[in-house]
Amino acid sequence: MKNSLFIAGIMLLQLSLQAQQQVQVPVFKKDTFNITRYGAQPDGVTLNTGFIQAAIDACNKKGGGVVFIPKGLWLTGPITLKSKVNLHLERNALLRFTTDKTVYPLVKGNWEGLEQMRNQSPLSGTNLEDIAITGKGSVDGGGDAWRMVKRDKLTDSQWKKLITSGGILSEDKKTWYPSESMQRGAQMTNPGVISSDHSDAHFQSIKDFLRPNLLVLTNCKRILLEGVTFQNSPAWCLHTLLSEHLTMRDVYVKNPWYAQNGDGIDVESCKNVVIENSTFDVGDDAICIKSGRDEAGRKRGVPTENVWVRNCTVYHAHGGFVIGSEMSGGARNIYVEDCTFMGTDIGLRFKTTRGRGGIVENIHIKNINMQDIPGEAILFDMYYMAKDPIPLTGEKQVAPKVELLPVTEATPQFRNFFISNVTCYGAARAIFIRGLPEMKIRNIQLKNMVLQADKGVEVSDASEVSLQNVRVITSEKTETINKVY
Repeated sequence: MKNSLFIAGIMLLQLSLQAQQQVQVPVFKKDTFNITRYGAQPDGVTLNTGFIQAAIDACNKKGGGVVFIPKGLWLTGPITLKSKVNLHLERNALLRFTTDKTVYPLVKGNWEGLEQMRNQSPLSGTNLEDIAITGKGSVDGGGDAWRMVKRDKLTDSQWKKLITSGGILSEDKKTWYPSESMQRGAQMTNPGVISSDHSDAHFQSIKDFLRPNLLVLTNCKRILLEGVTFQNSPAWCLHTLLSEHLTMRDVYVKNPWYAQNGDGIDVESCKNVVIENSTFDVGDDAICIKSGRDEAGRKRGVPTENVWVRNCTVYHAHGGFVIGSEMSGGARNIYVEDCTFMGTDIGLRFKTTRGRGGIVENIHIKNINMQDIPGEAILFDMYYMAKDPIPLTGEKQVAPKVELLPVTEATPQFRNFFISNVTCYGAARAIFIRGLPEMKIRNIQLKNMVLQADKGVEVSDASEVSLQNVRVITSEKTETINKVY
């Protein structure tokens, strides 16, 4: 079996190298359209939405080029990107999106794998080719005006300052909402889903709850994100959906650690992706692979595939590199190497649950360094419960009921993972693998690791799990594991 796993790993490496070579990077004309020529003012007061949009539209109509944002603070509302346009932010340029929610109209979008109404994203584009956001400037999504905040994630002084700013507290005084509209939506189940039961009046009544992602690119080809700092998103920061040929490099993604749904980048049902030399410090999962949720994701049936992640650093996040939990369309041929996770709740995080369906397979990861991991260094869990991975004060995690259920199209699968050369200095647990009785996690090769943790290895409902030269150091003992489960 070890030989077959090794051969499979070599084949996957070859596929990954081919995938990287297939990623196409957009090329732009040198024609430059400076937003000041269209009336934009960097005074932090003028709402420059129309001026910036006019520059983008003009650039597109003339065959493409560079829309130039000079240094300065540029206040704006939502902007729609266009094909063949490189939005370039000069160093010390700050593109600040207004916190006036009235300028963000409700539009049809997608949230956590389901078609839903959302406020228009600050930056968005659909059915585009050859687009980029580049430079050394910063983009701020004004997210603090949109997000709910949990009491246990702030200091006493931060909490007092927050509640005196306005907003509404939950009945138990443990959650702050920026508005009544936000609180109303938070008390409902899937309130943004587009259905005959939800009228326009319903969506308007919970408008503040339907937070936008900072950047959403849907059904686009040849995307470049380079050099820019993206921060303070209302919900997910960067979201690419049903797109091909994404290159992200030298990008800094920053959200407050208390940011609800403050993901770094979510690559959903995309193909041919390179994410490299980038840094993440966010309030939820950092680099996350998705492909739709439950029946809707299975019906879409578009996996995320041919992904290369390398030379990335993650500070705070719920997970450093993550697959799931919305992975109903599948994920395959993904290669991760030379990444560092510091203070990340969980290092390598693979999560799903019954009802998702989908197959996650052919995942190759190597050369990962971690330190100060509050949870698991490596986690596979098929009982994801949509909760923070590290319980807050007073919260209790209850183990799920283990029962054998029939296998259906809604039964998820994890198989063929090859993870090697991992070093972790400090974690709550080294390795946790929990499959389903009816669908065991299969063919997992863990090789050449040194993991210092409070607890060691726990494996349940998994088969063909191979640990080769895995050194686990706990307070009780040190052992080198060479074992097949």
